[in-house]
Amino acid sequence: MKPPCMIVVQYILPALRTAIAKELIEKYGLRNTEVAEKMNVTPAAVTQYLNKSRGGTASTTIEGSSRVMGLVSEITRDLVEGESPVDMLLLKMCRACQAVRAEGLICDLHREEMPSLRQVSCACSLGLVGWSGERQK
Repeated sequence: MKPPCMIVVQYILPALRTAIAKELIEKYGLRNTEVAEKMNVTPAAVTQYLNKSRGGTASTTIEGSSRVMGLVSEITRDLVEGESPVDMLLLKMCRACQAVRAEGLICDLHREEMPSLRQVSCACSLGLVGWSGERQK
């Protein structure tokens, strides 16, 4: 059995990191080594994010959400400005993951990993604060 949080760790977090690295380079003109330093990862990891060998599976999924990409832009801006405390950056990453789950963006990935979910309605957003039984849009 794989709870939704396993899908987040395996697919969504790398996709979010891919989006953040891409924006740091394309929008702010940072070099891979600068991106690695700001994201607290290795330059090799940044290269893998940019080549989508990490995070590529769910990148298209999250890029389709204006809500998630708005949070990615906030995180990226905060990283560039360097004024946000680490706990606030982590909170924004958590909010991005919550948005992915609340919008039902991980459901297809979850069903791929757990074919038994194909016969029942998806509950990827269960356990989220404010979950009302319907996907938030």
